[in-house]
Amino acid sequence: MANWYSADLHFGHHRIIDFCKRPFASTAEMNAALIANFQACVRYDDDLWILGDFAFGRADDTAQFESWFHSLPGRKHLIIGNHDDEAVISLPWASTEYMAEIQDGDQSLVLCHYPMIIWNGARRGALQLFGHVHDQWPGSRNSVNVGVDQWGFRPVQVSDIAKRAAKLPVNKHWQDVEHGNELT
Repeated sequence: MANWYSADLHFGHHRIIDFCKRPFASTAEMNAALIANFQACVRYDDDLWILGDFAFGRADDTAQFESWFHSLPGRKHLIIGNHDDEAVISLPWASTEYMAEIQDGDQSLVLCHYPMIIWNGARRGALQLFGHVHDQWPGSRNSVNVGVDQWGFRPVQVSDIAKRAAKLPVNKHWQDVEHGNELT
């Protein structure tokens, strides 16, 4: 069993192709590529954490949401994002939360759709994983964007996230919020 992380799939959202300059001619092509990429990585006994914005469409199009959902392998967990309405939240997720703190091997993780400046365990090496900002910001040394726009439209595992985090710069605001908190 492995853990996989991703965000901002935006199944069915045609405008996201233009907004993020995704290399797809249509939502059907984008949806098919996402499904194929996830199926190539994630096994059915793995945990797949979607950090928000799973799908975008009409709330009455539940059959289409269910089709996308069931096309992805693994036990699926949703960290609720700003585009996840009741039709998405009501899918048979293994869990739904606005934020989660989990352990993946030796690595403590804080999962949230939105990037944060500070989180529980940040001073003790916990990585924060997020989405929301698509192709605009890859993250920083301890807070990494796991959105599909940053990872070749594929989910990612913690070993690759940690390698990327080590190469990213320290968040320029880290000292602003952590100055004087060395003892806490």
